Amino acid sequence: MEIHLLPSLRTTPHSFQLSYFSSRQIPTRLSTITSIPHNLSSASKTFLSPSPLITTTTTKGKNHNSNRSVTARWSLSNNAPLISPNDHWGTWTALFATGAFGIWSEKTKIGSTLSGALVSILVGLAASNLGIIANEAPAYSVVLGFLLPLAVPLLLFRADLRRVIKSTGTLLLAFLLGAVATTVGTAVAYVLVPMRSLGQDSWKIAAALMGRHIGGAVNYVAISEALGVSPSVLAAGLAADNVICAVYFTTLFALASKIPPEDSKSTDDVAMDVDSEPGNKLPVLRMATALAVSFAICKTGTFLAKYFGIQGGTLPAITAIVVILATAFPKQSAYLAPSGEAMALILMQVFFAVIGANGNIWNVINTAPSIFMFALVQIAVHLAVILGFGKLFRFDLKLLLLASNANVGGPTTACGMATAKGWSSMVVPGILAGIFGIAIATFLGIAFGVKVLKYM
Repeated sequence: MEIHLLPSLRTTPHSFQLSYFSSRQIPTRLSTITSIPHNLSSASKTFLSPSPLITTTTTKGKNHNSNRSVTARWSLSNNAPLISPNDHWGTWTALFATGAFGIWSEKTKIGSTLSGALVSILVGLAASNLGIIANEAPAYSVVLGFLLPLAVPLLLFRADLRRVIKSTGTLLLAFLLGAVATTVGTAVAYVLVPMRSLGQDSWKIAAALMGRHIGGAVNYVAISEALGVSPSVLAAGLAADNVICAVYFTTLFALASKIPPEDSKSTDDVAMDVDSEPGNKLPVLRMATALAVSFAICKTGTFLAKYFGIQGGTLPAITAIVVILATAFPKQSAYLAPSGEAMALILMQVFFAVIGANGNIWNVINTAPSIFMFALVQIAVHLAVILGFGKLFRFDLKLLLLASNANVGGPTTACGMATAKGWSSMVVPGILAGIFGIAIATFLGIAFGVKVLKYM
């Protein structure tokens, strides 16, 4: 009887699986061995070596019935990453290093054009596809399950809706017009570019991009998580949208080129600041308090989502809670905002690194063109609607352009545009309008996706 042992390495070099097949057709059974048994004196012992195929044959005596052939095939995966998914320290080092690189890249010309988020995604995508890090690891689950929800309240401590309505004035109306323009653009783009190749992800990514162009990247992520968008499509959507946004912001600055700067500097931005720590000391107490409050908000949001059985409702619940608290306790929340936003920036960059690492570069390349065309049509319709109806309602062009910037880019880009153009009185209103967008975009995107886009 001849027995052929065909082991396939599963986890470590010290243990592998064996399947035994005999001429009597004995049912397959699996067993794990850690060494060559000592009682195989009648057969040669097989020593594992780097050779992919190891074969030894020993004949005892002249009786052919006692001949035994032992064939061992040891196949090593050529796709094993340099940093094992179980190497937790190595994986976390790679993620935070990628996030830090993304933040630093915004100081460069190329990085500022692409945005730190896209740089982190691209670096993570390249690292996983080149075999440096794994495309799946326990650390990624920690980022998606804990660090991402934690970043939401840290980012929204300024979301005092009463102050937003009071301080933004006419800009808020222009911003709401922009939100309607994004919704119309989403519907039109989905009809013209349905992205059928994405299957069920098509309407989901359309809803996520709608939230992205009313609020910001955190809304895109929250909607994608709530609707269950696949990682490759999520990464492709962010990559395509960042290219569109770079072109769009250039267009906005071109349209604003003939609008002069304001004569005097507004003092409104003083209201955004909270008394700093004496001697420029690191605000450790604020950071600790912001983290503690954010963890409590995440716990409450998670509990409510599970209690009411809302699938994917964790991030929307967390968003709603922090907006309510920021509105009810504006002074205390504003005190925590600077430290919270700094920590949220780091956590979001780590999240973007994970999104890149989860993606397959060929899937991104094949998926991105359709999403790119969708986002292009969506943004073009948004601009046409906000400028057309804005002119009809006699809004100032400066307000319309800044509101559109706050819609598409969020509070950071709105602040940057107002500062760069010298519109000092619009800096704080632009930031508040962008924060207002982040506070409402997740709910609008999910509702429009489930009620409208899903059936188109």
